[in-house]
Amino acid sequence: MIEEESPDQVQRVVVSIDDQHLGEIDSLVEQLKGAGMLIDQVLDGLGMITGSVPDEQRTQMVVHIVGVASVERQITYRLPPPDSAIQ
Repeated sequence: MIEEESPDQVQRVVVSIDDQHLGEIDSLVEQLKGAGMLIDQVLDGLGMITGSVPDEQRTQMVVHIVGVASVERQITYRLPPPDSAIQ
């Protein structure tokens, strides 16, 4: 089962930093927080930051921060219980 979040729910995201701004990742973290993103992990070596944003409007704010290469929504996969009819 794949669960996608509706636009009015908190959205889990992965933010990729462009190569030119990898050295400024701490500054970008602060800017992401200022745009309303709750930070879970900063993966310096990969140039990625994981976290969540409260709504689509905040997601769009994150997308437009200079140094952000992309913002991808995380998709949650859930397996049915072992005793369910469909396996």
